[in-house]
Amino acid sequence: MTLRACTVMIEQLPHALNRKQSSLLFRELKEQMSIDRPCIVLDCSAVCQMGKPFMNLLLGCLEEAMMRNGDVKLAALPEQAKLVLRHIEGHRLFEIFATNAEAVSSFQRPAAYRMSNTSVPASSSQASESAA
Repeated sequence: MTLRACTVMIEQLPHALNRKQSSLLFRELKEQMSIDRPCIVLDCSAVCQMGKPFMNLLLGCLEEAMMRNGDVKLAALPEQAKLVLRHIEGHRLFEIFATNAEAVSSFQRPAAYRMSNTSVPASSSQASESAA
C-alpha cells in the first residue's frame, strides 16, 4: 500500500465568529483549497463559541475539500465545543485530534487505518481523549 504525499494546511480559527467573519474566512480557505486533494487541519484551540456561523464554516470547508477528494480534520477542540459538536452529531463528520501534530500525521496513515479509528465507540474515544 502506498501513501499519497500531501501538503497539509493548518488554519488557526478565531475564538468566535459572526456571519460576516465566517463568510470572509470561508472565502480565504476556499481559495487555498482550490488544489486537488486538499488536506486541511483546522486548529480550534482558541474557539470559545461554537455557534451557527462556526458550524457553517466547518461544513463549508468539509464540502469544498470533499469535492476535491480532500479532507478536513479538527485539532485542539475545547471540551465545550466538543460537546456542542457531539450534540448536533457533527462529531460523525470530522476526525478530531488532541493536537495539530496528531491531525497532520493522520493524513499520512493508510486509509484503512484511519477508517478503523473513526469507528471507535464514543465511550472508548472519550477515554482516550481524556488520557491525552
